[in-house]
Amino acid sequence: MKTVRTIAVGLAAAFLLGTSAVQADQLLGTYVARISEKDHQASDGYALGSAAQVVRQDRANVHRHIQTDEEDDIDDWFTTNAKRARFEQLLNKPGAMNNSTRSAILRGEPLIEVQVYRQSVKVRLLD
Repeated sequence: MKTVRTIAVGLAAAFLLGTSAVQADQLLGTYVARISEKDHQASDGYALGSAAQVVRQDRANVHRHIQTDEEDDIDDWFTTNAKRARFEQLLNKPGAMNNSTRSAILRGEPLIEVQVYRQSVKVRLLD
């Protein structure tokens, strides 16, 4: 009986820990963006070398330079350079984008959706 109680307590603890982890990384919202030619270059003109840099530059173009593409949504999360720097860190974390998404962003002008969570982001291709 003691073993059953120990297993039940362990399962309950695992469930609670799993639930709190999910709540901690709660979805805040999403936005859609067209990655265009101007997003592939930094503000001072040099070519960007990673998908994370390109997606960050898209947000800089939207918020700082007011250079939006027709399909760009305005977001409430990446309005300052400091917030975009944190965004780039999140974009570089495992699971933020798969390899085909990274490749499409680096080599083309895809339409993407960005899901913004408290402690992570996820990017997926829409076309």
